[in-house]
Amino acid sequence: MRPGIAIVILWTGWILSWIAASMWTNRTEDRAPLGSAAAYRSTMILGAALLAVPAHGYEGRLRLWHVGWQGAWVCAALVALGIAFAWWARIHLGRLWSSSITRKADHRVVESGPYALVRHPIYTGLLLSLLATAAAKGTLPGIAGFACLLLGMWMKARIEERWLAAQLPGGDYARYRERVPMLLPRWRKAG
Repeated sequence: MRPGIAIVILWTGWILSWIAASMWTNRTEDRAPLGSAAAYRSTMILGAALLAVPAHGYEGRLRLWHVGWQGAWVCAALVALGIAFAWWARIHLGRLWSSSITRKADHRVVESGPYALVRHPIYTGLLLSLLATAAAKGTLPGIAGFACLLLGMWMKARIEERWLAAQLPGGDYARYRERVPMLLPRWRKAG
């Protein structure tokens, strides 16, 4: 099997499993205004379209680099690692998960597992996978697609954080934001 095929299989498996798991959520009690989603969704759709531009066999001026056979397998492994991290977060979040910005029944701040490392571990895992996919492609559309997806997820996370801070009682989310970084874990020195 070629590494590019492995990456496609990993993403297809993630998409199908994520759709199936979307049925496993609590009842939605409130949602952020629909208009707040337009900018980040359109940015993410553009990014996904750019990242989906085929790169196999392309040698034009938009080709920036080749990662080689071993590099492509490292990228495939990073895609798998990012998806696994996102799934760990999704399972840990349980029935509070939603694809849009919502408050679910029994909503609370989850601060354990991957949520002790970063506030948005699903985005962190997916961004690692997307970066590895763009690196494996080595094309300008791939890099531009990753940049749009990064921007879109960052925009969504910022809206989500403001909305959750207003929705959850007692300042719990504000205190969580002070302690835990948004997307990249802080590495502390031992001792």
